Amino acid sequence: MTDLTQGWFKRKGLALFTDLYELTMIAAYLREGVADRRVCFEYFFRDLPPHSGFAVTAGLSCFLAYLENLRFEEDDIDYLRSQDIFEEEFLEYLREFHPRCTVRAMPEGTLAFPNEPIVQIEGPLFDAQLIETALLNFLNHQTLIATKAARVCLAAEGDPVLEFGLRRAHGPDGGVSGSRAAHIGGCVATSNVLAGKIFDIPISGTHAHSWVMSFESELEAFRRFAAIYPGRCILLVDTYDTLESGVPNAITVFKEMREAGHDIRPAIRLDSGDLAKLSKQAHRMMTEAGLEDPLIVASNDLDEDLIADLKRQGAKVNAWGVGTHLITSWDCPALGGVYKLVSIHNSDGWRARIKISSNMSKATDPGRKNVVRYYDASGAPLADVLYERDEEWAEAANNGYVEGRRRNNPHLPARIRGAVRGEPLLKTVFDQGQRVSEVQSTSAIREWTQQQITGLPGEFTRLRNPEIYRVILSQRIGDLKEELLESPELAG
Repeated sequence: MTDLTQGWFKRKGLALFTDLYELTMIAAYLREGVADRRVCFEYFFRDLPPHSGFAVTAGLSCFLAYLENLRFEEDDIDYLRSQDIFEEEFLEYLREFHPRCTVRAMPEGTLAFPNEPIVQIEGPLFDAQLIETALLNFLNHQTLIATKAARVCLAAEGDPVLEFGLRRAHGPDGGVSGSRAAHIGGCVATSNVLAGKIFDIPISGTHAHSWVMSFESELEAFRRFAAIYPGRCILLVDTYDTLESGVPNAITVFKEMREAGHDIRPAIRLDSGDLAKLSKQAHRMMTEAGLEDPLIVASNDLDEDLIADLKRQGAKVNAWGVGTHLITSWDCPALGGVYKLVSIHNSDGWRARIKISSNMSKATDPGRKNVVRYYDASGAPLADVLYERDEEWAEAANNGYVEGRRRNNPHLPARIRGAVRGEPLLKTVFDQGQRVSEVQSTSAIREWTQQQITGLPGEFTRLRNPEIYRVILSQRIGDLKEELLESPELAG
């Protein structure tokens, strides 16, 4: 990650990038004398987006850059003073504030599943409460877009996917952060030039219909574009009539370019009409004209379902420009990530906390936890187990069996079969105001994500009705959860 990347999240004013109730709570904690009490919060999500078998975690590096530079400026304090809500003691405390918490997290780009901690914040209650909203914003949005991008790329079956969504994104930062997340999820390039500059993402683009319409003829427009950009010439062929004029004129220009000595791959973009039919006919026309292996880029409100359907119809598209439905996660506009208190440090040590709900699936898993991912002999992930932080875990107990408890019914046993290797997922990435993990480029995170998706069994990556990946509790957490569900006051 470049200095420029860091700078995107060093902007003044981000200390107030929070909900008011975070500030009223920490002010009250200070007044009550408990601001320095040590606590542990965990970030997780309860449900995957519809039809998804996994999520791609994203946003952590951006959150850590924000956290490392979190300070209250004088104008922030002046603004809060003007609201007539807060006492002067609190405002003075903010003037000297700097983060003191420890952050443990799954490496960015890790595949994650419901109800397992992705980020764990441990430190003073004041700090941990203050950063809740920002953490949720950074990770919920980017994880959502990265997950959507991964699904789109799976549907494309290895064809390059280009992210074209900036003009439909939810504001400037939704566009910039969304482009970053889409690259992590698998997109090879973005049309967003600012995101390309900040995050070192390859940028890509063609031309608009207005370019063609600004010339006297389509053929002249194509010739002029080819003359200016011979090495990046992708011609948009559907301004007037795709098959009667667009493709024939493009063929003429590509032949002229080769005759002039340009070693080019003929490339067109289709942005409207029946993409399956038009791509097949365009491919036939170009190959019959001697333009072998043409690149045919499709765009126009694509998503993973439409791409998969076009693939089934034998469309000759071999690159996909996906915009609105990707950058907005059209079918699932928000990821329901939450941030819950799981443990408080008292005079006699750490004491677990639990949130109880009439809906058992919303009851939290108590205590500070480790997440261990178990793999089978082929290297494919089998299931994840939540252990208490100081609990010993075995890579493969009882000849490949790992025993545990069910999350929603902690009194019932759960077993993982065939485990040959276990790997703890949470790593310390931030401590006492400083990042302690290696800063990775967005492309390196993307590569890590793609390795994991490739290694995930197909039942978890199919686009409809994927298998549910198992997340279970250790025996010890199962006992603790069962005890606290019956007598939550025992947590205190």
